[in-house]
Amino acid sequence: MALKETKKALILLVDGTIFYGRSVGDKDGTAFGEVCFNTGMTGYQEIFTDPSYYGQLMVTTNAHIGNYGAMEMDTESKSVKISGLICRNFSYERSRPKSEESLLEFMERNNLFAISNVDTRALVAHIRDHGAMNAVITTRVDEIDQLKKELADVPNMNGLELASKVSTKEPYYYGDENATYRISALDIGIKENILRNLSSRDCYVKVFPYDTPYEDMVAFEPDGIFFSNGPGDPQPLKNAIDVAKKAIASNVPTFGICLGHQIIALANGISTYKMHNGHRGINHPVKNLETGKGEITSQNHGFAINREEAEANQDIIITHVHLNDHTVAGMRMKNKPCFSVQYHPEASPGPNDATYLFDEFINAVKSAKEPA
Repeated sequence: MALKETKKALILLVDGTIFYGRSVGDKDGTAFGEVCFNTGMTGYQEIFTDPSYYGQLMVTTNAHIGNYGAMEMDTESKSVKISGLICRNFSYERSRPKSEESLLEFMERNNLFAISNVDTRALVAHIRDHGAMNAVITTRVDEIDQLKKELADVPNMNGLELASKVSTKEPYYYGDENATYRISALDIGIKENILRNLSSRDCYVKVFPYDTPYEDMVAFEPDGIFFSNGPGDPQPLKNAIDVAKKAIASNVPTFGICLGHQIIALANGISTYKMHNGHRGINHPVKNLETGKGEITSQNHGFAINREEAEANQDIIITHVHLNDHTVAGMRMKNKPCFSVQYHPEASPGPNDATYLFDEFINAVKSAKEPA
């Protein structure tokens, strides 16, 4: 598609900064959300469909987006979850032989508005220096004053509960019902690949809505309980925190990823906080403090747990740290079969460094299931 067929567009940040670009495709559009950036070189379709990105305007730092098109197997949920896309160069042609449609076709089918031809290096530098903030992307380039008014009404991510927006409405099952292990998973934004990893390890999973009480989850008679990733601030998720407290007290093997990690921290009296601009990418370095090994990990979170409080908690051992900023990337309880990580072992963005965490969960489940 020639550039002349697209429309003028802009990004207006809540601090008043403006970046200009062009619409992707020939349609008008407007989208609001928290603007953040992902440093991954590949995996754009997984990003767009990851429930953890709900309500966010995604800036892709890779200069070329759309090269390899889109295909069903690369989705992490049943719909696009980001509010909008900001990129440098958008590829209207696809080169991947296995792709089923172009990225433009995928976006149009999912009503995803995007702008390209943006100086993403300058935009990312601004976010890095000033922090993630609300913004609007739009083709309404002559309505700056009105856009500022509308943008002022967009809620801040700090304190915002979003799990209810992405969680399943009804319980459902995943995997072979004759599998050896049964897992109850609390869906606060679960990714498809997490379920695949559990299923491939001989687990039959029942996925529950975000507000399901603990009693309903254990009625499935699970061998383990899982807390998923998800979007927004963890602190408003009072039911999930209560479920975690009861699971821990009941000595049920418990595993949490990303938002689930934060929920388990809150259940242990460890507070969380909104980060300056978060971790979003597929090459984040993490050190396993128990083995001394480094891991290259996929990360996507704008909140983290308080490290000083975790270190002071007599029931907690910090097992992993992020090597860039020394935030807590993993922890476990000393006398309970409960552990969690802030990153995404299911993502496997080339390296499979972190998939052993699923094996550790299954080993805990197996140990608990065996007669004393």
